[in-house]
Amino acid sequence: MDDALPLLDVKDVAFSVGDRQLLRPVSLQLHEGDCVLLTGPSGSGKSTLLKIIASLLTPTSGQLIFRNSDITTLKAEAYRQQVSYCFQTPQLFGQTVYDNLALPWQIRRQKPQQEKLVAHLESVNLSPDMLNKSIEQLSGGEKQRVGLLRNLQFMPQILLLDEVTSALDEENKLAVLSLINRIAAEEKVVVVRISHDVNDIQQAEQVLRLEPPEKENARESA
Repeated sequence: MDDALPLLDVKDVAFSVGDRQLLRPVSLQLHEGDCVLLTGPSGSGKSTLLKIIASLLTPTSGQLIFRNSDITTLKAEAYRQQVSYCFQTPQLFGQTVYDNLALPWQIRRQKPQQEKLVAHLESVNLSPDMLNKSIEQLSGGEKQRVGLLRNLQFMPQILLLDEVTSALDEENKLAVLSLINRIAAEEKVVVVRISHDVNDIQQAEQVLRLEPPEKENARESA
């Protein structure tokens, strides 16, 4: 980490439902190009933290400062355009893979660039003819990769990944991780992702381990 102003400053963010605490206070500064891996046992609040960063949940305490502004002062739509959340089991739309990859373009009233769609597919070991494949015929791993690529058609500033390689074999997992690392390095996108894979954790440059509410959070570097 350098001394530059963080893109996102997570300050003592915690989350509770009634008397039940789901996430202990977490503090984390994220700078452009950071790639942070979240790990920890079930119930430690990993997905909760991602949803808070994505503004899908409102923390019960703490602050999130995005580009030196409290996110509560920002328009929700404008903030969410900069923060992309990928679920472990993505919800696909329409009939085909093309429908899903074209959706972000259509929302922006732009014509999808066929060569870009194909290049993205190939970057995660999916063939160009996948564009016309029915989403009903996709495997779990194919759905995860299509869901990720849909979120990358227009590059966010923060990319949140909730176990998006859990259904992939080793070869395809490596392809996805290579793409993610390249995005962080070349596009300066902040990547925060959840993983339980031991090899993945050992190779990650920055690891944030969360513990259930009765234990301490620990920040470490691999």
